[in-house]
Amino acid sequence: MAIDVATTALVLIEFQNDFTTEGGVLHGAVQPVMDATGMLRSTVELTASARAAGVTVLHAPISFAPGYGEITSHPYGILKGVVDGNAFVKGTWGVEITDALAPQDGDIVIEGKRGLDTFASTNLDFILRSKGIKTIALAGFLTNCCVESTMRTGYEHGYQVVTLSDCVAATSKEEHENALTYDFPMFSHPMTATEFLQALSGH
Repeated sequence: MAIDVATTALVLIEFQNDFTTEGGVLHGAVQPVMDATGMLRSTVELTASARAAGVTVLHAPISFAPGYGEITSHPYGILKGVVDGNAFVKGTWGVEITDALAPQDGDIVIEGKRGLDTFASTNLDFILRSKGIKTIALAGFLTNCCVESTMRTGYEHGYQVVTLSDCVAATSKEEHENALTYDFPMFSHPMTATEFLQALSGH
């Protein structure tokens, strides 16, 4: 499978300190899977190589004003965990994109992510279409939550979706592997970072 770098974007979902870094509110929950797969190191290396090859790099952080006024006053499920932990609050260290993947010149930071699906409340689709992007490669958190939600919508919107199996992490090995095994093949082309780089035109 060949992938045209000119029409491809790498979407980095929630590589923020609250997930990626010691001391982050949710880091302890995802650290076992991160460590087992080496996902942060793989993503850093992939991003540098993809950027150098000409792939558009998009960062999709989630953030909320103090008090979480943008969402329901009675959150449940995953967003209740975010609120209860006081995670991803604007103006805090935890909401910042991890230094290892800090946006570089030419990268685009997607604005408005307040929920799970990166398309739902953001300018992602507008930016992708305005740039003529046809293929999106997804990396980030959580394997079975925001990455999966974004994958499904990307598929429905007609993009060619690649999921980067060694550049995602979840709160348990079981949830992570279940998504990779049963869900990702239904709505995407699952690939390792190495396989994705090899598929880029000219590689």
